[in-house]
Amino acid sequence: MDKDVIQLDGNSERFLVFGAPHFTQAEITDVIDCLQSGWISTGPKVELFERRFKQYKGSIYCAAVNSCTAALHLALIASGIRPGDEVITTPLTFCATVNAIIHSGATPVLADIDPVSMNIDPVRIEEKITKRTRAIIPVHFAGRSCNMDALMDLAAKYNLKVIEDCAHAIETEYMGKKAGTFGDFGCFSFYATKNVVTGEGGMVIAKKQEDIDRVKTLGLHGMSKDAWKRFSDEGYKHYQVVDVGFKYNMMDLQAAIGIHQLEKVEENWLRREAIWNRYNHDLAHLPLELPSSIEPNTRHAYHLYTVLIDKETAGLSRDDFLTAMTKKKIGVGVHYLSIPEHPYYQKTYGWKPEDYPSALRVGRQTVSLPLTPNLSDQDVDRVIQSVHQILTKN
Repeated sequence: MDKDVIQLDGNSERFLVFGAPHFTQAEITDVIDCLQSGWISTGPKVELFERRFKQYKGSIYCAAVNSCTAALHLALIASGIRPGDEVITTPLTFCATVNAIIHSGATPVLADIDPVSMNIDPVRIEEKITKRTRAIIPVHFAGRSCNMDALMDLAAKYNLKVIEDCAHAIETEYMGKKAGTFGDFGCFSFYATKNVVTGEGGMVIAKKQEDIDRVKTLGLHGMSKDAWKRFSDEGYKHYQVVDVGFKYNMMDLQAAIGIHQLEKVEENWLRREAIWNRYNHDLAHLPLELPSSIEPNTRHAYHLYTVLIDKETAGLSRDDFLTAMTKKKIGVGVHYLSIPEHPYYQKTYGWKPEDYPSALRVGRQTVSLPLTPNLSDQDVDRVIQSVHQILTKN
């Protein structure tokens, strides 16, 4: 038996944590500097991170917040969404997308996905538009761009706001234009498993000054602009509460990490692309479904590498595959069980999984393999060999 295979089956291999972030000394040094400065909450490092992110995305207006969930919530409110309105989104997403709609007071409406791209299907969107529809939240799933031409045509036709959920899509592009810059708002995540990491954190970009000003005000208790400067060396500044806001601000501690993560975004993207290509090549002849080819004139962020495990084809269920990979000390993810599978939404909205057949199939078969620049070539070999061993045994 091959020596590498013996190591895979033994107990000496470390567990490969799914989505483990890739940090260098630069992040550590800047966090220490932040701690030593005595300024750890919203301050100059957040301002710098915002400026750098604007430069990367080619956007004029930008606001850092403490999560993509917060970003979505604030974007919805700044869009004028209110109780009685409907907002259309995808059933193949993390619950935060739908929850943000609910927290805004609106009613979420689901439109099924395209089974190839796994993104929301514009044809299904138009079927769900009513006189109460006010906005669309497309999710660039796994880092693959939605069909933004079709989506923006629908938005223009029906006078709808577009809030792009770019939690997976920092590097994503569509027809030469960066994800998040098509709609009225773009919302980003810097969670621990994302392509740019701050631990927790998010960003809103907007097309209009008044929109980003409202996001900034709402994100810090509804206090007047730059209220965080009230304790600066410029002297105490009085603030006024001008809106009913939230506690959604990003901290300098988080931004200190994000500044250096963003500097390496392209380098890390190239590493993930190399791993993606290895998976495509070395898993091609196994009984599983690989991600579809990347569409022309788009750029994939390579955030998630999702494969589909069909029991009839693979000889074991998706959940059995998850268990087998964990036994081999390979961390994997599920992105995602479709939203209508969850009890709360079934009870509250009467959603049935079978009403969204494409999302249902993907949600019950999907597995995300490790895809992070933190993986060494040996780690990638372990993942590939583990998948081969599990699927060729059945």
